[in-house]
Amino acid sequence: MRTVFAFPAGSREETIALLTNSLPQQSNPWVMNGALYIDIEDEGNGTLYVDWEADELAVLDAAVGHRPSWAVQIDISGRVDGTTEVHQLLTKLLARGGVAFDDYTIHAWSLHEIENGSTVDGLRFFDFKKHHARTRSVD
Repeated sequence: MRTVFAFPAGSREETIALLTNSLPQQSNPWVMNGALYIDIEDEGNGTLYVDWEADELAVLDAAVGHRPSWAVQIDISGRVDGTTEVHQLLTKLLARGGVAFDDYTIHAWSLHEIENGSTVDGLRFFDFKKHHARTRSVD
């Protein structure tokens, strides 16, 4: 399972409404195309930043200007590529601003960077294929 976190600029309530309207088949948590499992994670219940490193938190704080109290967690099944679906979902979630984080870089990705195929350390957003190829060649 691969994970992406989105920190939309809108409110939590607006984001829930957007997800519910976009994915009416199942909500709280939401499922997209049987491949993306989407939920809202809250800092208050202690689940949001559990696995985050200090440098990742610093990048998030700098990009957003504060530590967000909630995020959209998107888990992507290993059975599918999921790149197209993740990009489609982030196009909606980040349309009014915000950032996303993937498992492969320590970078707060804007929608503009994602859509334009920008690279950080030679990787695009959610570039799991290239990341895994690199890690295999190092082993």
